[in-house]
Amino acid sequence: MAMPSPVTEELLDYTTSCALPTPWAQFTLHAFVEHATGKEHLAMTLGDIGDGEPVLARVHSECLTGDVLFSQRCDCGAQLEGALKRIAEEGRGILLYLRQEGRGIGLVNKMRAYRLQEAGADTVEANLALGFHADARNYELCQPMFAHFGIHALRLMTNNPRKIDAMEKLGVTVSERVPLLVNRNAFNNSYLNTKEAKLGHMMTPLAEPVALDGEL
Repeated sequence: MAMPSPVTEELLDYTTSCALPTPWAQFTLHAFVEHATGKEHLAMTLGDIGDGEPVLARVHSECLTGDVLFSQRCDCGAQLEGALKRIAEEGRGILLYLRQEGRGIGLVNKMRAYRLQEAGADTVEANLALGFHADARNYELCQPMFAHFGIHALRLMTNNPRKIDAMEKLGVTVSERVPLLVNRNAFNNSYLNTKEAKLGHMMTPLAEPVALDGEL
């Protein structure tokens, strides 16, 4: 398996790569370490992604409760699974996994926000009540991570227009938005409505949504 040559970027260092078999395909897992925080960020790649053509891509922020603990309060775990499944079906693509839990506020504060939501706040109101921005995520690490693989244009799997704007401001072209819609359930329905109404997420499908379990 060919390994990318280690590179040093202004914001982070590439460290190592290894094979990562999944239920959908055998990806290659790559690790990067952020200079400012020491956080370890990941990329999962499949196929020839450095040929200059726009690459099917997902920029996914860490959600331990959704990605690992199967929480139904959000759509994060289902979107992660759906993105990897789509990349595998296409045979080519990349997923960046950024360590910015809870839209950038951290795991404990996300749990505090959940408590406020249980008392009647929505996800935006809860973050603001705790003294945080509605969405504190930062995508500046994406550009050097994509550049490491020779990627400068994306077919980006997202429902979030702010993520598209962030990529464009970093000089990464988004040639196509690929919707990544998952089925609603009784626990995430209000959350998804808030993402659409207050955060501008585009929840109307342009193509067939990802078929996953958990339909409302």
